[in-house]
Amino acid sequence: MNNRSTVGIGIVGGGYMGKAHAVAMAAVGAVFDTGLRPTLEVICTTTEAGATAKARAFGFKRATADWRNLVDDETVGAVIIATPADSHREIAERAIQLGKPVFCEKPLAATLEDARAMTAAAEKAGIINMTGFNYIRTPATQLAREMIEAGEIGELTAFRGEHTEDFYASPDEPATWRAQGRANGAMGDLAPHMVNAALTLAGPIESLVADIATIIGQRPGRENTSDLQPVHNDDFGQFICRFENGARGQLMFSRVAHGRKMGYIYEITGTKGALRFNQEDQNSLWFYDAGLPAARNGFRQILTGPEHPDYVNFCLGPGHGTGYQDQIIIEARDFLQAIETGGDLFPTFRDGLAVSEVLEAAYVSSDEGRWVGIREVRSQQAGGKE
Repeated sequence: MNNRSTVGIGIVGGGYMGKAHAVAMAAVGAVFDTGLRPTLEVICTTTEAGATAKARAFGFKRATADWRNLVDDETVGAVIIATPADSHREIAERAIQLGKPVFCEKPLAATLEDARAMTAAAEKAGIINMTGFNYIRTPATQLAREMIEAGEIGELTAFRGEHTEDFYASPDEPATWRAQGRANGAMGDLAPHMVNAALTLAGPIESLVADIATIIGQRPGRENTSDLQPVHNDDFGQFICRFENGARGQLMFSRVAHGRKMGYIYEITGTKGALRFNQEDQNSLWFYDAGLPAARNGFRQILTGPEHPDYVNFCLGPGHGTGYQDQIIIEARDFLQAIETGGDLFPTFRDGLAVSEVLEAAYVSSDEGRWVGIREVRSQQAGGKE
């Protein structure tokens, strides 16, 4: 006899991330033996035909081209938002009003104003809420967090991180939606992941000074390649920062970095050692123990295995590795557990808002050519500029 409870899942968005979340919700029960089991109820895409095709492919019971129908559906007990950032607030607020838990892909919102409003609404209503920072979920990065919190590398002194890719490195790539809107630029699309890593592993940022640029200012039109279109967002950003704990940081983001496919990379230095990670080799964490004799020290590779966080649910063999989809399944497990128990959840909308505040400070700094404190941004009304 099966006494497990279920929750109906509605996913708004059937693209790359919509599919990833659908696959995760279909697999999470088997992988983690969750007490709460999801059922795929409704998927929404921009057209009825497209939604019907996605429902058939992903295993949803129903399809719609109107996200309101999905959110309002009585069989949908939790909503996953996997749409462009400028639609996040409206969808999330409606779900929150109906008392439905919400998982929202990063960035939390297209503007700081929207991120603030979403966070306030969720917290006021006491609704389970989560932001999709999946890369922080790798067993190796979870291990890094454990080691830092246990003091294994001592007091932190420096954090160096980047998120670099090359999907827009060619000037021949057309001016799609990626060239429109601040949330779709390198700072809106890539930077949130590494800023989240910095805040999670090194702690809150106190202040920063930034430089943000558009490297390729024009791109071919989608219909007429000889008709060059202006690019309205950034390709590149960087900042140096001071953390509240006294550590210093350097962060860089680029979508035009030739050769980088998944350059989510960080190096964290402490008074007793250091850690190094590269998402392109996501099953390795490199550890430097400064306490070893000079003839024995140096970075050594720790291959993730069943002893490390969440690994054993996917694989019993050390070094065999986990992959991208597994990160999404871990997110699904955490979301379901929070719905079931009402317990602590990470990362929440509040964590997504913290990232938005740092990115807003970076834009202000780059525009005005000065150091900007996070508290300064926090105390101001968001301009919500594009």
